[in-house]
Amino acid sequence: MFATAQTDDHVFLVGRPPLGEFLGFIRTMSIDGQTADQGQLANEWRHANDHVSVLEKTEAGIADGLQVAQLPASLTQLTEQVRAQPSFQKTFGTIPTQFGVVELDRLVVYQKFINLGYVGTLRSTIPPTPTEVDIAQLAFGIGRPTPDVRQMQTAGNAYTFLSPSNDFRVLETALLQPQQVAAPSKGNPVAHVVISLGFGTNLLNVVAIENRLVLNNGSHRAYFLRELGITRAPCVIQYVSRRDELELVGGELHEHPDRYLKAARPPLLKDYFDPNLRKVVAVAKKNRSVRVQFGYEQIDVPG
Repeated sequence: MFATAQTDDHVFLVGRPPLGEFLGFIRTMSIDGQTADQGQLANEWRHANDHVSVLEKTEAGIADGLQVAQLPASLTQLTEQVRAQPSFQKTFGTIPTQFGVVELDRLVVYQKFINLGYVGTLRSTIPPTPTEVDIAQLAFGIGRPTPDVRQMQTAGNAYTFLSPSNDFRVLETALLQPQQVAAPSKGNPVAHVVISLGFGTNLLNVVAIENRLVLNNGSHRAYFLRELGITRAPCVIQYVSRRDELELVGGELHEHPDRYLKAARPPLLKDYFDPNLRKVVAVAKKNRSVRVQFGYEQIDVPG
């Protein structure tokens, strides 16, 4: 089934994620997943898995030793602009980080699907023949429009936020001093408990670990650039020296590192374009809803 005004086509990587994950994705996300022929889907997975077995022999070690090239001097000003952002400093301040240029095809990937509707949105924001600066601005999230967010108070102690972007989330909570908050307040506050909501740092981000480069953020932008025929792209590289640090990176790489670091031929960005490994399915468009609810207790206790 093809995409409509209410759906987006998604490219799903078949054959390497466990069969149950593939069947579960189709059943829960595809608009016709509840009536899909499970036997046929299982056969498609087996065919793709056979192809993976071939790749494990013919392309063993392809993900190893991928080099990071130096960023062109013409992009220095852009990288300084990115480094100066407080969000960059907070997100990337705990692991050694540098800017560089990487080969896209050989990046290890763990995102199992690509939303082609969002890829189409990216296509509308960049010239058909992008310059070096255009590509860098896309990779570093410079000049990108902020997705819409609707918000309302839904109860005396609750607020609901709605956005078409699945990147919208609770970012962090913090205890701030009165001088750190400009908002007026009744009385004389001595502290503010803050819940921050918004979007991630929006950078094309790669993790360098155990002689491999793993795409950690920006999968759709990397896919889009490769679709344009661009084989190398600038990005932010985090150098992880030991697996304990993966907790700071998070995500699938932290949860299942051996899938991506020990496999002789792990899933790569180029697999999204391999007809033997990709399945296109229509998925209903969704909004991300975040509800924030708070409570407090106020009692008198002995001094």
